[in-house]
Amino acid sequence: MAEDETLRYPIGRENDQEAYKSEFSEHLKFMLINDIKMLPSSLEFAIQNLDASQLETPYRPNGWTVQQVVHHVADSHLNAYIRFKLGLSEHNPIIKPYDQEAWANLSDSKKIPVNISITLLYALHARWCQLMDDMPESEWQRTIYHPEREIEMSLWDLLKSYAWHSRHHVAHILQLKEREGWN
Repeated sequence: MAEDETLRYPIGRENDQEAYKSEFSEHLKFMLINDIKMLPSSLEFAIQNLDASQLETPYRPNGWTVQQVVHHVADSHLNAYIRFKLGLSEHNPIIKPYDQEAWANLSDSKKIPVNISITLLYALHARWCQLMDDMPESEWQRTIYHPEREIEMSLWDLLKSYAWHSRHHVAHILQLKEREGWN
């Protein structure tokens, strides 16, 4: 992988992940839900002891700042939770895409302290993971329609995607800290 690719995708691209290609299994479900359960504490650990200047550092050239990444994860996972609830309560609902770049540049992503999004993630993930823990195998095959990607996605596919997303953004911050010697 080229250096820019490594900075952009420190754990590899989503569709290159072995789990992305895997069929449903209770063991893999447990591991993927665990990735999501661990995200709030992993993200909190990744930003621990960073000062204001470090939080304003982009994780890669032309990338978001660490602060924007933290708020992006909260924004993204709020949407994920809603997508799951829609998928469980409606037949193949059309989800609402959003402009992640525009959201990352709104004032709350630039001005609100990161601990607000970390706190939100702890509460959100407690609810989301409880919901997923209680889903029988048949519900994982329920679908949503993603108009931006122009595909139907199962809730199983969404779980794989957001488990990757959780690890992906924590890796951005950890990789930056290592490159900058902030450990």
